[in-house]
Amino acid sequence: MHQDHRQRILYMFMCFGVIYLRLGALSSVVALGANIICNKIPGLAPRQRAICQSRPDAIIVIGEGAQLGINECQYQFRYGRWNCSALGEKTVFGQELRVGSREAAFTYAITAAGAAHAVTAACSQGNLSHCGCDREKQGYYNQEEGWKWGGCSADVKYGIAFSRWFVDAREIKKNARRLMNLHNNEAGRKVLEDRMKLECKCHGVSGSCTTKTCWTTLPKFREIGYILKEKYNEAVHVEVVRASRLRQPTFLKVKKSQGFRKPTETDLVYIERSPNYCEGGHRHRQCGTQGRLCNRTSPHTDGCDLMCCGRGYNTHQYTKVWQCNCKFQWCCFVKCNTCSERTEVFTCK
Repeated sequence: MHQDHRQRILYMFMCFGVIYLRLGALSSVVALGANIICNKIPGLAPRQRAICQSRPDAIIVIGEGAQLGINECQYQFRYGRWNCSALGEKTVFGQELRVGSREAAFTYAITAAGAAHAVTAACSQGNLSHCGCDREKQGYYNQEEGWKWGGCSADVKYGIAFSRWFVDAREIKKNARRLMNLHNNEAGRKVLEDRMKLECKCHGVSGSCTTKTCWTTLPKFREIGYILKEKYNEAVHVEVVRASRLRQPTFLKVKKSQGFRKPTETDLVYIERSPNYCEGGHRHRQCGTQGRLCNRTSPHTDGCDLMCCGRGYNTHQYTKVWQCNCKFQWCCFVKCNTCSERTEVFTCK
């Protein structure tokens, strides 16, 4: 989470009378005005505000998780026309993309996974109340492989449940977009759950492995980002199936498929085709590619031809000058040469 954003949240808690305490490994927030504070945080749906009021300590961790997802989105799409630049400008909470595109699918999946990842990590570190290590694994012995659970296993089930409780609470309207968002939220969390790691340590004399204890740990979030980017590339176009009587959306099925084939639980799904992201537009919350850096020789999405959408590009020449080949002269000074390098930078018109 960006430091200034974290400080803004902490400042809000301090201004409205919330005392932030850190006692050893345990962090707790004593809420003295949670109702006022949570109403001041922009982007929260009504149910999310209620959760904030009941768990004000967790709102900081959730914010960190959402920012984790936004940062990863910006990394994965840094060379694309759409580069997540508009995400998180006003708040890390709440709906960001209005069009039900592939990009919206990725955004919802990565932020839901980020929230689950952050909550799970905070639980393992003792920074959240009501959770800790995964108690279900304590004392279990795998007789076949000869190891037992030990240490502090990350309680990813709690992290996923909290992410589902908070993140999904913003989906209020009973429409196709709600079904799409909920599916992609769950897909992001499922990818995180599937990538949990098993770490083990041997115990015994002189390096022998008389006994072995194992525990589960969270994967690096960059790994989740790469997997969800692959899911984005293979995203499934779906359409809504409505109830016969009330005509309310009931579930999503793969578009143009025979029968009612549903997407898999880890598929990213979209209901609208993506705009080209060449021009800025309020409806799509896109910035366009004017002024973006591009690579003149690249044939990929970062190349000037694709990035600039055929509008052409500007060439900027810079000269970098620095002291080089410095040598110590007796006695007593340093003699350097002056080196220079001309570089060209290209930006879209």
